[in-house]
Amino acid sequence: MKILVTGAAGMLGGAVADRLRADGHAVRAHDRTPPPAGAADDIVTGDLRDPDGLDALLAGVDAVVHAAAVPAPVEPDVFANNVGSAYHLLEAAAATGVSRIVYISSLSAVGLAWSARGASPLRLPLDEDHPYVGDDPYGLSKRVGELVTATASNRSGIPAVSLRLPFIGTGERLRHHLAHVAADLGGHRGDLWSWVDTRDAVAAVAAALTRPLHGHAVVNVAAPDTTAAVPTAQLLARYHPESVVDEELEGFAVPVSTRLCRELLGFAPSHAWRRP
Repeated sequence: MKILVTGAAGMLGGAVADRLRADGHAVRAHDRTPPPAGAADDIVTGDLRDPDGLDALLAGVDAVVHAAAVPAPVEPDVFANNVGSAYHLLEAAAATGVSRIVYISSLSAVGLAWSARGASPLRLPLDEDHPYVGDDPYGLSKRVGELVTATASNRSGIPAVSLRLPFIGTGERLRHHLAHVAADLGGHRGDLWSWVDTRDAVAAVAAALTRPLHGHAVVNVAAPDTTAAVPTAQLLARYHPESVVDEELEGFAVPVSTRLCRELLGFAPSHAWRRP
């Protein structure tokens, strides 16, 4: 397949492009600033909010991985950028008849991670049907991005997957994040101390591109363990005492359901930082 990867100058987009090329796919990389030379079979720069040029960008493309986004709620145009780029790109992709769309969403789409009022989940483990409880522009932009993806799929019949990812990292990036969590457990109550190894994140994208599917699906992707050195049950009792816990979470089990990842994508993240 020839696959368009947006946000290819970013950490995840670049890793996705590398994985897809290693799997034998041709990759067209897109970003506002050029990805490194040799990062893809061809490279296109531009702003996805401008619909001019999208036909050329999508020409000859079999599938789209939309990873481009402003990743923080403090940016003034985070909502307009994230939603506008997703809408223009995915509507154009649906019109050209690509065979698959993968939208890189976020666990922030539930509204917990950046909540100014410290929202708690209604129930745990957090699954894809949990209602939106947010109050921040980034989480809202990712939630609306999922709806944009669903709309493009509904209109065209193209299978699409919205992957809800938490913090992504490995190596030094992960070690830095773990140290930050250890120093401020409460500061990570909104992300539920969840994470995913970069290798598992890109493997989830690869599975979402090739697994036989119909319609649009939202799928959580998370490592099996938390980023915290405190057992999960203690964390929830301390920081989310009003949340209903529907099943026992032993040890350091992440309070995020990945059942659909296993059932729909045939994949489960396997890397955990507590073991080699």
